Amino acid sequence: MKTFLSIPVFLMLMFFAGSCKKTSTVMLNERVDTASVLKLQGSFMGIGSERVTGQAKIYLQKDRYYLALENFTTTNGPDLKVYLSQQAEPNNFIKLGDLKSTNGNQVYDIAGMPDFTKHKYVLIHCERFNHLYGSAQLK
Repeated sequence: MKTFLSIPVFLMLMFFAGSCKKTSTVMLNERVDTASVLKLQGSFMGIGSERVTGQAKIYLQKDRYYLALENFTTTNGPDLKVYLSQQAEPNNFIKLGDLKSTNGNQVYDIAGMPDFTKHKYVLIHCERFNHLYGSAQLK
């Protein structure tokens, strides 16, 4: 009976330990191609106690958009995602992927041709716990 009860407890601990994995802290130095044209940019601001700094920049190269996070830093957390959003909160958004690192320069592909008059915010968001870390308004 003792072994039977310990298996579910072990499985629950493994699930919760795996779900709280934090984002990498390795300093990245990704760059967009020098032929890219800067279209929009904005500065990050943290939300509440979260610290997010740096620039969000939208570049266009050969009919393809890219988001560059430059001189970027954020408070670490689990399940951090990068969104291109219509509001300064995660409601109507395009998910660009997992945040690659909590600091450095990083580049994300933007699928399709979003309307940047509507999608004018870049968000750093913890998807698992629905917690907004910071945003940048693109201008």
